[in-house]
Parts: sequence; structure tokens; C-alpha cells
Amino acid sequence: MTTEPRKILVAVAWPYATGSLHVGHVAGAYLPPDVFARYHRAAGNDVLMVSGSDSHGTPITVKADEEGVSPAEIVARYHPRFLDYWERLGVSFDLFTTTDTGTHHAVAQGFFMRLLENGYLYRKTVEQFFDEEVGRFLPDRYIEGTCPHCGYHRARGDQCDNCGRTLDPTDLIDAMSKISGSRPVLRETEHYYWELSAFQDRMLEWLKTRRGWRPHVINFAIGMVEDGLHDRAFTRDLDWGIPLPVEDLGPGKSIYVWWEAVMGYYSAPQEWAALRGEPERWREWWQNPDAESYYFIGKDNIPFHAVYWPALLMGHGAL
Repeated sequence: MTTEPRKILVAVAWPYATGSLHVGHVAGAYLPPDVFARYHRAAGNDVLMVSGSDSHGTPITVKADEEGVSPAEIVARYHPRFLDYWERLGVSFDLFTTTDTGTHHAVAQGFFMRLLENGYLYRKTVEQFFDEEVGRFLPDRYIEGTCPHCGYHRARGDQCDNCGRTLDPTDLIDAMSKISGSRPVLRETEHYYWELSAFQDRMLEWLKTRRGWRPHVINFAIGMVEDGLHDRAFTRDLDWGIPLPVEDLGPGKSIYVWWEAVMGYYSAPQEWAALRGEPERWREWWQNPDAESYYFIGKDNIPFHAVYWPALLMGHGAL
């Protein structure tokens, strides 16, 4: 008796294209999925292993500002290095792409429209930090301060690396601009917000049915949801990134990098299939109820992969 090969998606964390990788990166996030993928290929299963360079958001623009070059130049410098690393190490990606491809832009903008049409995005005027010395808003990593949860003094405006909590810039205590070192002021700006709170009960129920997850991952995710899911800004005051597919907020807005970066696990299989001349084949891993997905990530990425990404898929409603 023969059995059908299993469809296995190996989804690997996307490194920021802001610097070279070191041995810890490779050993922690890239060799394990390669071993896993090779095993399942040898076992006769259909494996699709994807990842790519995270090309957007403040990590890229901060480095570009520091060096006096464009964000595109930073990505163009480091993405080829990653490709060279995988070739020399023998890491067997089926596709290692970037988040700045036409496919990824279309997928992220399509996700935005699905969430908007399904009633999970709404406009909201909020106060955000503004650096008067340089005349710009300070999203995410453009600002540092003290974490309100654990007291860590170098927490970023999007996340505290010490306790792992996700943050908004205005959550920080004694916030300072990373550009000028000055204390920012609050100014009004309008953004699209994601009604993450609408997924509270559904997400908790879903998490409690997960099997095979590492105990610390499932416990962290359940604890995070039980603490309460709060609506999050879906857009940022940044020119570098994926522009909104609507124009009602005016120029200078992009989709928040963390929301669009995880969508790469969905866009990369589509790009892979198109490059092979089989544009519909990605559906074997994404629209097949028997397909299996395995995510290889760092511990600091648990909130985005174990809670936010599943909630985005729930909000999309067609995956």
C-alpha cells in the first residue's frame, strides 16, 4: 500500500537586509529548517522551503540614514550576501526572495483590501512622537526608551528585546529620538488601525487546539491572548515600504513592516510557482486542507508568528 506524499511548507524567518549573518543566526534559524526539509524530501514528501530578505521598515531606513545612502542601496548590498551564504553553506531554499518584489507588493496590498472589505481596518487619528529638530514622525526603531513592562532602558518603539512584549512608541517611558537624540513631542497623525481585538475569543480557542507546538511557544501565545488583544496600527509614517492601495490618508504612509513581512510566507510560494511556469501550484501548500506548515523562527518573533499572523489569516477569510 502506497501513501500520497505529504505537502510540507517550511517557512523560515526573514532576516532584515541590514547586515551580515553570524554563526548564531545560521545555527539557530537556518540550519534546522534545512535539516528538516532535507529529511522530508528524502522521505518522499513534497517540500517547499521559502524565505527572503526583509527589505522594508525602520531597520532599513535607520541604517540608510546613518550611512547617508538610500534604503534600496542597503538592500542591494546585503541581499546578494545572503544568497551567497546559502549557496556556500548548502542551505536548500526553494526560493529566497525579498519583500520588495512585485508579487509581494501585490499580495500585501491585496491583504490590506481584504481586511478593509471585511471590516477589520478603520481610520483613527492618534498622537505619535515627532522630532522637531528633523521634522519627521518617529515610528518603531526611530525611538528608544524604557519599557513600561520590565524597565529595560533600551526598548524600541515596536518591541522590547528584553521581555519580548510588543509596544507602540508612545508606550515608552522617557522616549528619545534615535535621529537627533532629542526628546520628541506628540503630534496628531492619521492611520489605519487593525481591529485585532475582534479576534480575542477565536484566537484563544484556536490556540488551545494546537498540537506539536513547543510548550514555551504555546504558553507565551495563550498568555498574550489572555492578557487581551488590543487594536494595532496597520500603517506607518514612512515612505520606504509598501504603499497603501488607497489614497485617503495622503502621501508618506506605508503598511507596517511586521504585518507585510509575515505575508511573505504567502507571497513567496506564489512567486516560486510563477518562476517555475506553474502559477497555480502554490495552492497545493496554501489551499490544501491536508498540507502542513512548519515555521522556523527566533524566540523574539513568537508574537508575530503565533498570534498576529494567524489573526491576519483569519481576517483575510479565504486562506
